[in-house]
Amino acid sequence: MIKRKLKCHCKKVVIEVTTPEKISNLIKCNCSLCSKKNALMAITQPENFKIVEGENFLKKYQFHSNTANHFFCSICGIYTHHNPRRDPKLFGFNIMCLENREGLNEKEIKMIDGKNHPLDKK
Repeated sequence: MIKRKLKCHCKKVVIEVTTPEKISNLIKCNCSLCSKKNALMAITQPENFKIVEGENFLKKYQFHSNTANHFFCSICGIYTHHNPRRDPKLFGFNIMCLENREGLNEKEIKMIDGKNHPLDKK
């Protein structure tokens, strides 16, 4: 496991994420929000995720079921991370914000069907 820095574009928000050397749990989601932001994400446990600087610059966005928390920098507008609604204790983070993206296996991106999320079925 290695510690990586994740930063928004203006570098006001700095997050430390502990990941395996080879990040293989890359995901994309087709929900209305994720498809528009086109982020490449990975999910991690709370103990592997720490906001180091700029928490005061983060803004939260929620929609639909208001279960997931999506965070972005209020200065540059970059999506940095979220808590997925399937398990809000976890952290999804924007791979493209990592300073060091070595070890990414971009050939194994899992597509998540957020358009037809199980929590939407009644």
